[in-house]
Amino acid sequence: MSTSDASTPATADRSLRGLLLLLATIAGVSVANIYYNQPLLDDFRQSFPNSGSWVGVVPAVTQLGYAAGMLLLAPLGDRFDRRRLILLQIAGMCVALVLASAAPTLSVLIIASLAIGVLATIAQQAVPFAAELAPASERGHAVGTVMSGLLLGILLARTAAGIVGEYFGWRAVFGASVVALLVLAVVIIMRLPKSKPTSTLPYGKLLVSMWHLVVEHRALREASLTGAAMFAAFSIFWSVLALLLAGAPFHLGPQAAGLFGIVGAAGAMAAPLAGKFSDRRGPRSIITVSIVLVAISFVVFALSAKSIAGLVIGVIILDIGVQAAQISNQSRIYALKPEARSRVNTVYMVAYFIGGAIGSGVGAVVWPIFGWIGVSIAGVVFAGLAAWNHLRLPANEKNLT
Repeated sequence: MSTSDASTPATADRSLRGLLLLLATIAGVSVANIYYNQPLLDDFRQSFPNSGSWVGVVPAVTQLGYAAGMLLLAPLGDRFDRRRLILLQIAGMCVALVLASAAPTLSVLIIASLAIGVLATIAQQAVPFAAELAPASERGHAVGTVMSGLLLGILLARTAAGIVGEYFGWRAVFGASVVALLVLAVVIIMRLPKSKPTSTLPYGKLLVSMWHLVVEHRALREASLTGAAMFAAFSIFWSVLALLLAGAPFHLGPQAAGLFGIVGAAGAMAAPLAGKFSDRRGPRSIITVSIVLVAISFVVFALSAKSIAGLVIGVIILDIGVQAAQISNQSRIYALKPEARSRVNTVYMVAYFIGGAIGSGVGAVVWPIFGWIGVSIAGVVFAGLAAWNHLRLPANEKNLT
């Protein structure tokens, strides 16, 4: 099956939309697996009382596994059929989820969680696949559509896990994910076309070539650093929000922080629209606007230390800004070297998550010393770093390659 096989433009458009929605579902369902364990930590502690002090390792190794999977597995999309890679990773994920669901000890759960993180990088095959399927004039919209699915998976995973875990136990969360992945695999076999490998490099050289891409493409370096700074701002807010809500005057539990994730779905809904604007206006101008929105969001946060309404408004602005920049950055980098989209995506996403880790780390240091105002100032500083990196280079895209 191919989008070019359709007999009319209208049929081709419907076919492409269907494929993009499928890829969005693949991205969301797969990436959700690295967040399911976060609201279940107390349940883990009760199930494994002799190892209760180690339950925090579970989400940590899951995130570590995801970073490793991005580096080691995501580049394979240039070397092999992405459809086959997605199905193989789903099969491996189901095995890891069954192991997690049946884990007799915390150690087994930790091992299974590491494997889940590595294999959840299915999402990093779906996004460049969308860029491959869509014509160049619609690439931003295509990437935005798939990213909206990925973002919804991230935002709603904790809510879903909390509900299932409360009524059926934490083991049922992993079991339900197996069922969802198996159903998804059937749909993939029926609907998703094969992709065409664009590289014959051996695995080792494939990994080394990512460094060559960094050296060769100035736009990739710029987009990666800008994206890292934006995600650092995003992460510093979300890493400290629960602490703010737990204190005066709110005195709210972790469930309230989870509900803010639903508010953040506004950013996910805006992703396809941001992609369309990127296609029409050019990605660099959208990134500039996005950086301004992120800076404004932290000004709103600084003024909302005692206002739920203010925090909600700030979250919406923050998520729209970060996600619009993400879509526009990815639209740019996928045009740099079409035959290396998976590797280009890997470089960008590794930098992106490093930025997120830095943001979380800064939040952990700033919060106990300077409080919420310090966190807000740090967020503005990260937006400023993104602006400096983005605006110091020539606006002409050709000069950045």
